[in-house]
Amino acid sequence: QVQLVESGGGLVQAGGSLRLSCTASGRTFRAFVMGWFRQAPGKDREFVAAIRWIGGYTTYADSVKGRFTISRDNAKNTVYLQMNNLKPEDTAIYYCAGNKRTVNYYANYTDWGQGTQVTVSS
Repeated sequence: QVQLVESGGGLVQAGGSLRLSCTASGRTFRAFVMGWFRQAPGKDREFVAAIRWIGGYTTYADSVKGRFTISRDNAKNTVYLQMNNLKPEDTAIYYCAGNKRTVNYYANYTDWGQGTQVTVSS
């Protein structure tokens, strides 16, 4: 099985930045696409960004486009989420997930990390 471990979360003031990391171990390349999701208290989990391991195609949720950047280092089996100009509404647990297919459908994400907390104060 693939293990995904997120890191880099923390407490930051509005306008600040954080970089999240997701390192995969095991059968990493059974996932063709890696994604970041987030879940705030009392809310559904929502899509944030995704990237293909091969080619580096990216897509973003409208709420973070222009502020967040997803990237990957194939050699390190690591995906990053650079989060700039953070807002209080970005506060959530952020999860890394693996997609075994090439289409960004939620149901295609079958490997999940445990999440890392991001808290943005006003």
